[in-house]
Amino acid sequence: MVTILFFMWGFLTSLNDVLIPHLKSIYTLSYVQATLVQFCFFGAYFIVSLPAGMLIKKIGYQHGAVTGLVIAATGCAMFYPASMGSYALFLLAFFVLASGITILQVAANPYVTVLGEAKTASSRLTLTQAFNSLGTTVAPILGGILILSGAALTAVEINQLPAAEQVTYRASAGAAVQMPYLMLAGALLLLAVLFAFARLPKIRHAEESNTNVSSTRTSVLSHGHLLMGAIGIFLYVGGEVSIGSFLINFLGEADVGALPPAVAAHYVSFYWGGAMLGRFIGFAVMRKVSPGKTLAFNSAAAIILILTAIYSHGTLAMWAILAVGLCNSIMFPTIFSMALNKLGPLTGQGSGILCMAIVGGALVPFLQGYLADSIGLHVSFYVPAACYTFILYFGIRYASMYANK
Repeated sequence: MVTILFFMWGFLTSLNDVLIPHLKSIYTLSYVQATLVQFCFFGAYFIVSLPAGMLIKKIGYQHGAVTGLVIAATGCAMFYPASMGSYALFLLAFFVLASGITILQVAANPYVTVLGEAKTASSRLTLTQAFNSLGTTVAPILGGILILSGAALTAVEINQLPAAEQVTYRASAGAAVQMPYLMLAGALLLLAVLFAFARLPKIRHAEESNTNVSSTRTSVLSHGHLLMGAIGIFLYVGGEVSIGSFLINFLGEADVGALPPAVAAHYVSFYWGGAMLGRFIGFAVMRKVSPGKTLAFNSAAAIILILTAIYSHGTLAMWAILAVGLCNSIMFPTIFSMALNKLGPLTGQGSGILCMAIVGGALVPFLQGYLADSIGLHVSFYVPAACYTFILYFGIRYASMYANK
């Protein structure tokens, strides 16, 4: 039951990679303006995560999941009126959708970590995250077919149209998102009903602590490994989302693949599909190898691949950047489970802090978009490379601590 949630929020998150170039085209946006999609989407994590942690503590993981599903369905339904209005309405719909997904993440991630032995938490969360990656792999393919398959005008061609025709064109192109998101809204509401009546195990420590909110926050923040994990989540999500956000544009560059958006969207599935494959592999590997060592190895490989994409052209650059997805595979669940290790009744609050750190997905793409506008798309990929450098350090430090224990 919980694994279905991982699939759904992966699907919804990955659809952003298709919508960014679509909205960039129809509203003739700069890279920075286009990344406002991710800014609003992942900004919701920063605003909603801590309140979501408090909510989960009061109503439990299961009811929290139902609440998140209903809010996410509302956000999907808002895409219908947004498609007939302005870019700002789309951004509001993204924020509401992400608010629901945030509550789902705060409920589901710690739920998986505590449903079993602590020593296999990273492995177990990696397995469920593999189904999250299945959603992120399928979404670009379907999104490319349903949203990007129609004939699209370039920014120059749109600007050459009379003002009235520009409005008509944008409304027509925006309507491509209506049916897919209405179907998603229906699916989320159906899941909410199923979760409301399902008999799921109760996690006692979610309801045990009577500590007031302020003292709970203080005790949670006193855990150094949690704070390091929050920084790691911030930079990992930022790097992963930033790469995904610019993939279609990068693959469309004349010196890389010169691919039209609808074709490039299919290749984005290789990026997310690599993460899915790597998570199934990581599920087995981390039962034998230290999570910290695995994290350090993957982050080092990601840095090498990004530098290869920056300094090469054509097929090599294209597949190097797509292969970063394989390296991403175990990073989120490994960092997340390491950070929540031995938090006990503070697990819900710790999960809220970690999910708040997902705001990296809002800020890092914004920074890369600024660099892409000012110095070029290729060079802007130094931003995610820098993010993986800290994760390399975090993995090495954790591996050392693990060995000492």
